[in-house]
Amino acid sequence: SQGKKWHPRRKILTPAFHFKILDDFVDIFQEQSAVLVQRLQRELGNEEGFNCFPYVTLCALDIVCETAMGRLIHAQKNSDSDYVKAVYQIGSIVQNRQQKIWLQPDFIFKRTEDYRNHQRCLSILHEFSNRVIRERKEEIRKQKQSNNNTINGNANNAVEANILDGNNNAEEFGRKKRLAFLDLLIEASQDGTVLSNEDIREEVDTFMFEGHDTTSAAISWILLLLGAEPAIQDRIVEEIDHIMGGDRDRFPTMKELNDMKYLECCIKEGLRLYPSVPLIARKLVEDVQIEDYTIPAGTTAMIVVYQLHRDPAVFPNPDKFNPDNFLPENCRGRHPYAYIPFSAGPRNCIGQKFAVLEEKSVISAVLRKYRIEAVDRRENLTLLGELILRPKDGLRIKISRRE
Repeated sequence: SQGKKWHPRRKILTPAFHFKILDDFVDIFQEQSAVLVQRLQRELGNEEGFNCFPYVTLCALDIVCETAMGRLIHAQKNSDSDYVKAVYQIGSIVQNRQQKIWLQPDFIFKRTEDYRNHQRCLSILHEFSNRVIRERKEEIRKQKQSNNNTINGNANNAVEANILDGNNNAEEFGRKKRLAFLDLLIEASQDGTVLSNEDIREEVDTFMFEGHDTTSAAISWILLLLGAEPAIQDRIVEEIDHIMGGDRDRFPTMKELNDMKYLECCIKEGLRLYPSVPLIARKLVEDVQIEDYTIPAGTTAMIVVYQLHRDPAVFPNPDKFNPDNFLPENCRGRHPYAYIPFSAGPRNCIGQKFAVLEEKSVISAVLRKYRIEAVDRRENLTLLGELILRPKDGLRIKISRRE
């Protein structure tokens, strides 16, 4: 988007990722992680291994739907729903178009079956988002009206303050706890900021699509990496057990997740080796001078994050999975742009703290119950540099119950 559209939207969205609101979201992360752990039971005893990617993707989709819109779609329990199928199909269509240069001109693409399917899926997704927005606006209107009737008009300001401050008092604001992202957008549309229903839907849909594929890819890669490195897996399990007091059934709090420092190092290292978004594109709005070379304004510059993260001058033995790369003493003096899995600068990923907390929640939930063993070897995998960095044939692991 152009700066005039991006800048005010970014300003509105930033409070949605405040730590108070993320604290509320942790409950959702844990609940959906528990569903994932339960679904994985069917793979116990599968000696050939299984592709973990579809399991994790449905979990991430459940998480992002509930945190973005406050609606449970039960993707993990009902992957045949129209909404879930539309999410998958539209992603495949976009990736197919990206790979086939002859489909990129609109006048050709609009004459294909893919285009008709794309529009059908888009209609399903937009209809769902629009319905949720309408319902939530009506809920807020009724809540404010009720409060105004009972507290002489003072509740209206209190409700607005609760939304913007991340207050999660369920008695004061019903389901607000599960709707922070959408609530913030709706409130912005009512306090003088110009946000139409279409604007709100755009932001919700962006959060939905950017927020489930990327985290599911990261989690899946990290599970494979840990399955190939038993000593590193042992160290994480020891950290988790210590923080949780050996309790494998209780959900960790946000503070406990934040205390899982070595797990965070492993996540960062996984994102170094396999960044969910392998390429970042930026259209230059002014000339850029690099030594003796001038890149003119209007040029689209591509940053290959996958290669950037493998600079041996920054990361010795760059292809090795080494979480120690992100211990505090090893990060000192490192250029801030040497590691950019969430991009960098003003347009970096607004949801990176959300993503890391989600990844910690899911991975720690799996490791509290299961031992992981990698079936696929990294060197034998064929990577697809699509919108998201994926393996061509999935990521196979085996699991067993922890003793």
